[in-house]
Amino acid sequence: MKFTAFLKTRGATAAIFMGIFYAVAMLGIFLPGYTAIPGNVDKLPIAIINDDAGKNGAMIAENLQENLPFKEIETDITNKQALKDLDHNDLALVVHIPKTFSENIQKGEASSSIDFTINEAGATVVSSTMNSVVTEINSQLSTQFSQQTAQGVLMNFNVPEKQAAELAEKIEKSYVGNVVTINEIPDGMNHNMLPMFLTMAGYVGAMIGAMQLVGAFRASRGKASKTRLFAYVQMAALLIAVVSSIIAVGVAYLIDKPSGDLFFGIVGQQILNYMVCFNFTAILIFLFGEGGMILNLPILLMQTIANGATITRDMMHAPYEWMSHISPMYYSVQAYFANLFGNISPSPYIWSMAPVGAVAMLINMAIVAFLHKPMPVQVSETEVEKKAAEITA
Repeated sequence: MKFTAFLKTRGATAAIFMGIFYAVAMLGIFLPGYTAIPGNVDKLPIAIINDDAGKNGAMIAENLQENLPFKEIETDITNKQALKDLDHNDLALVVHIPKTFSENIQKGEASSSIDFTINEAGATVVSSTMNSVVTEINSQLSTQFSQQTAQGVLMNFNVPEKQAAELAEKIEKSYVGNVVTINEIPDGMNHNMLPMFLTMAGYVGAMIGAMQLVGAFRASRGKASKTRLFAYVQMAALLIAVVSSIIAVGVAYLIDKPSGDLFFGIVGQQILNYMVCFNFTAILIFLFGEGGMILNLPILLMQTIANGATITRDMMHAPYEWMSHISPMYYSVQAYFANLFGNISPSPYIWSMAPVGAVAMLINMAIVAFLHKPMPVQVSETEVEKKAAEITA
């Protein structure tokens, strides 16, 4: 056989196709998706709450609204509600100017601070970006309250020049930007990426499992009814889900050591994650056989951006945002963030993920019922002999 003839074989042509297809799919999905960083940072919602009874708070709040690179800035909200929204990752940053800020500034007291609150239990880009923004804000505020500016402010209140200079020196040293971090994640990217890695482990395993089990379904046609075979596929998937989830979470505990009381909750979520992803990826395989696996690859790649582990929905380009609403990976990652590091219940995300799996299973049932032609069930010789023996008896 010549080399050219070998290249024309089914295996060689398939390898060539997959090499080109995967390269185009990966680069064509990843590169446009990550152009959202830092391009769409301005879409992150923040809140600026000014409770200051004096003039300084209003001046700072106005300057921040004008100069910060965010299109959505909430001001008509209480600090308590803003912190609640931050806990749910509905806000990326909360800036709170306390009631006594101007009074403390004028007195030169060290308690004259502004609170900047950031939530770490979310997309990595958000927390890192907000830390950079807060650093820049504090730098500007330090300049704003420099000795010369402070002295001019105090002079407007008819404070003698000598006394104003002394107070200004105190003011220069009194302002501090109080950075508050909620839901802190332990040091190490392995902790921050754990929600995504657990989800990916379940998704990829389920996708490969779907290919194998649907292949077994097709190979077993004629040995049992398609309804029974479909039930067998789901039962086998559930068995794999339980075993693989216990092992996956066990590995996570060996390396990352999450809280022990979360173990069964994480295992339960991982089992659900596997079953939802299994039925989600099985749709294309029930429709197109092994060719469905090729179509599943770009969907998987798209979800690695749309799952919210790196960037939030607010930053995503439209196709990725649309995908996040039907993506089992998005809800799984957010539920893991809430469960492992957050201060909120993961239930809303889990209850959003479950319908995705239910709808996917219904679609698979419809495909099997209406698109897969029924085949006569072949009776084995053993079964024939058994029935004959029963009749004779």
